[in-house]
Amino acid sequence: MIGLDTNVVVRYVVQDDPEQAAAAAGLIEGQCSAEDPGYISTLVLAELVWVLGGAYEYDKSIILAVLRQVLATAELTVEDPALAWRALTEFEQGPAHFADYLIGQGNRARGCSRTYTFDRKAGRSPHFELLA
Repeated sequence: MIGLDTNVVVRYVVQDDPEQAAAAAGLIEGQCSAEDPGYISTLVLAELVWVLGGAYEYDKSIILAVLRQVLATAELTVEDPALAWRALTEFEQGPAHFADYLIGQGNRARGCSRTYTFDRKAGRSPHFELLA
């Protein structure tokens, strides 16, 4: 198994730099298989969403589609896929950032009854409590 950094995944998805996009495609399509998938950490997922939404100004619907594709692709394996799917579902329905939902879901999975935050949007999630 090989690990994939955010910039490789971004280049593969966005295809905005022909040389780097070709290198990313060659790596992912040439070395990642269902039997030996490329590894994507939850941190890479969070950064991917941040970059697509911030630097590339992708609409949330496109970001959701990218996340679904990454999570469903047999040639890729995501760290804690059940957690990532739960975070994606919350992100789809809620106002906070994907990373906030990853944090809330991750903390919940590790036994936290709630996660305290100053972030008003994240505070709307049942896994968070707003610290006023």
